[in-house]
Amino acid sequence: IPSLKKAIVEDVERRRGVAFAPNRVVVMPGAKPVITNTILTVVEEGDEVVYPNPGFPIYESMINFVNAKPVPLPLREENDFRFDTDELVSLVNDKTRLIILNTPGNPTGGILTMSDLERIAEVAKKHDAYVLADEIYINFLYEGAEHQTILSIDGMKDRTILLDGLSKSYAMTGWRLGYGIFPEHLVDLVVRLNINSISCTSHFSQYAAIEAITGPQDHVTKMREEFAKRRKIVVKGLNDIPGISCKMPGGAFYVFPNVKETGITSKELASRLLEEAGVAVLNGQSFGEYGKGYVRLSYANSVENIEKGLGRIKEFLS
Repeated sequence: IPSLKKAIVEDVERRRGVAFAPNRVVVMPGAKPVITNTILTVVEEGDEVVYPNPGFPIYESMINFVNAKPVPLPLREENDFRFDTDELVSLVNDKTRLIILNTPGNPTGGILTMSDLERIAEVAKKHDAYVLADEIYINFLYEGAEHQTILSIDGMKDRTILLDGLSKSYAMTGWRLGYGIFPEHLVDLVVRLNINSISCTSHFSQYAAIEAITGPQDHVTKMREEFAKRRKIVVKGLNDIPGISCKMPGGAFYVFPNVKETGITSKELASRLLEEAGVAVLNGQSFGEYGKGYVRLSYANSVENIEKGLGRIKEFLS
């Protein structure tokens, strides 16, 4: 609805300092359709798509679905789960149709710097590639870090798709409300995909989104402050467990500890922790091949449950 599109572009300008016309906004039932419709719109069979690995599994899944070539961009622990810019340059070529970014990132909590984004913009322009900027964790940065967006770089507004939504910042997961801001020449194509697949996003969800975006934002700040406390608790607790090491994530609400020294594969550890200790973690390889040897934990839970889970993990590994 027009009033939601207006609220979204005003919010994007407030949080990112980048202005858009409302007609470039496409509202969808969640953020996944933004990924799906972007890839269906700009990627053809045989094209290459560079994506973060470990990363949100839907990236690679959708690339394979359209018979394109997934090209993983490794995010390594020794680089704070950022990519190596020289490696990025080596992976992008004239067959590259799309480069996917996620900052802050799932599952690692890593954040990209402006110099990282400038290098991405440089290679995207050189090879005439689009960029999908998944920024759904924008409100979850810690220790005074400021969000950096590739959209602020000259020439990138017309080759970047911005992905955002309300499930994370406003805890509105079940409302199914996400949106993409697309280059103007792609909007009609994406709208047609929407009409032929989902018809539209429910109106009551859209009106709820307006209230969330335009209303008081103090609850978002409180949520971030609480997550910052939990982040320190879970990182300290994990580093106190023999065989586990965990870096402090810069954003989102996940930790991605290294479990290689436990002597148990990440896949087996995730399964056994669930079955034998009653603790749910995700095998790092669920997020791609470069997640091997890691597991993901979310600290979007109470301190009491986090401490209980850490205790069970420690007991299991002792």
